[in-house]
Amino acid sequence: MNSGERIYIWQADDWPDWRYDLPALAGLLTDVSRAQGLLLGRLADVGLALRDQASLAALTEDVVKTSEIEGEVLNVESVRSSIARRLGVDIGALAPVDRHVEGVVEMVLDATSHCSEPLTTERLFGWHAALFPTGYSGMNRIAIGQWRDDADGPMQVVSGPVMRRRIHYQAPPAEVLPAEIAAFLAWANGETGEPALIKAGLAHLWFVTLHPFDDGNGRIARAVGDLFLARADGSPQRFYSLSAQIQRERAGYYEILERSQKGLLDVTSWLAWFLGALGRAIASAQATLDAVLVKARFWQRWSGTPLNPRQLKLLNRLLEGFEGKLTSSKWAAIAKCSPDTALRDITQLLELGILKKSPGGGRSSGYELAN
Repeated sequence: MNSGERIYIWQADDWPDWRYDLPALAGLLTDVSRAQGLLLGRLADVGLALRDQASLAALTEDVVKTSEIEGEVLNVESVRSSIARRLGVDIGALAPVDRHVEGVVEMVLDATSHCSEPLTTERLFGWHAALFPTGYSGMNRIAIGQWRDDADGPMQVVSGPVMRRRIHYQAPPAEVLPAEIAAFLAWANGETGEPALIKAGLAHLWFVTLHPFDDGNGRIARAVGDLFLARADGSPQRFYSLSAQIQRERAGYYEILERSQKGLLDVTSWLAWFLGALGRAIASAQATLDAVLVKARFWQRWSGTPLNPRQLKLLNRLLEGFEGKLTSSKWAAIAKCSPDTALRDITQLLELGILKKSPGGGRSSGYELAN
C-alpha cells in the first residue's frame, strides 16, 4: 500500500461515521422482526423442556459452524455435551471433555447468556484466551488476551499460494488499536439510536474491520454479533444460528465483507446482506424446531417400551439425521457390539414397528425409522 493511498474504510477522514439508508432496509427489518416473532411465539407454546432442546441444537450448530468457517472441524458430540452440561440439559451419556471445544463454547455462551452485560476489553481478552488455551494457533505461538503488535508486519487477510498472494484486506496498524477499540466499546455500550438489528450488523462489521487480535478475529466478531442479536431478541436463549448461515453462504459473506471494507462508509449493502442472511438463519431454525418436535413426539410414543442403551443411542442418531444408510455392520460399529447383537437389536425394533427396511436393498439391508 503506497503512502497516502486510501483503500480501506478505516482510512477515511470521517471514519467511523457509519451511514446507511434506513428506508431501503425497512422491508428487510420488518421481515426479520416478523420471522423472529413467529419463531419465538411458536417456542412459547412448546414447553420449557423442548425450548431447552431447541436452544441446545441452535447453540451446538453455532459453535460448530463458527469454527468451520475458519477451517476448524470440532467434534459435534463434544460440543453438544459441553453445552448441555452448562445449560443443565439432560442428553444421557456425555462425550469426553475437549479443552479446545470448551473454550469456543465458553465464548459463545458468555456472549449470549450474558448479553446484557457490557462489552469490555477484559471480556474480549477472556474470549480470546478461551479460543487458544495452549497459546498456539496451529503451529504458531500467538499473543493471547492482548491486542496484536504487528511485530511481523501489518495484519492482512490474504489468500492464494505464497508466490501469488492476494491481499483482500489490511487492518488498521497496531498503534491505533487502543483508541479504536475504546471508540468501538463506547458505541457498543451506549444508547446510540440505531435499530437493534442494525446495531448487530454494524458491530460485526466494525469489529472484524479492526481485526485486533493475532488470530480468532472472525469467531470473536461473530460472537460480538450474537451478543447484539441476543439483545435484539430480548432473550439470552438462542434458537437460531447466524454463524451456521454464514458458513452456508461463506463465499457471499467474504465477498460482501471485502467490498464493504474497501468501500465508502455507507454500508447499506452490507446491512442488507446481513439482514437477509439473518432471515434465512431464522427460517432454518424453524426446520430445526420441526426436528426437535418430531423427536419429542417419537419418544412420547415409545416411552413405555423397554429398549436397551444401544437401541436408544442408534435411534437418537437416526432422529438427529443419520448420514447414509444404516446397516447392521454400521450399527455394530457405532454401538460397539458384535454383528449378531446388532442384528438382534434391529430385529426387535422391526418387530415393534419402530424400524423398517429401507427401499432399494442392495448388497446389504438398510434400515430407517418407520414413522
